[in-house]
Amino acid sequence: MRFRGFAASIFVLALAGAGLSACRSDAPPAPPPPAAEAPVEATGHYCGMLLSEHAGPKGQIHLASRDEPLWFTSVRDTIAFLRLPEEAQDVTAVYVNDMGRSRQWDQPEAGTWIRLDDALLVIESDRVGGMGAPEAVPFSEQAAADAYVREHGGRILRLAEIPDDYVIGPVGLADADAATGDHADHGNHGDHAGHGKQDDSEDHGHDGHRH
Repeated sequence: MRFRGFAASIFVLALAGAGLSACRSDAPPAPPPPAAEAPVEATGHYCGMLLSEHAGPKGQIHLASRDEPLWFTSVRDTIAFLRLPEEAQDVTAVYVNDMGRSRQWDQPEAGTWIRLDDALLVIESDRVGGMGAPEAVPFSEQAAADAYVREHGGRILRLAEIPDDYVIGPVGLADADAATGDHADHGNHGDHAGHGKQDDSEDHGHDGHRH
């Protein structure tokens, strides 16, 4: 009788544990963190330079393992982070500047962030992002993206449609003055073999990735 009572107790505990596990699995996922506003001292994850020294849309990536977002001087670099297997995989949210809502190209205003997954991205236009690299220019509305393409050229894609070689492969940089005003002396910072976060002895096969 004692054995049967003990077995019954174990069975009840097992059922209770299974019930708790089911409750946990049924719980809705935590909402993604909201977009942050870049502090004046914010620097690009790859280049280590101030965001304010780079023209064009910026990006931020939130990780479960970090309290603060990673900042990027361009949308191109933001997408590259997501495509590189050696980068952190615990991404909880990604935001970029909506250039349809921003009134200026050089430094998009606060409050213009949209989720990267929701953005319409114009590639191959005549405008460049940080350090003169080709940019993927984000818009939240089709009409704004169409108007931009009429003026600056390019084509409109979604995130999953952006070719890897557009954000990771070798590029011919435009004149640094076009992207960073009078920061022409920074031109060599655009070449980050190993993406600016690795030791020079490491080679991940993306020597052409520019920031």
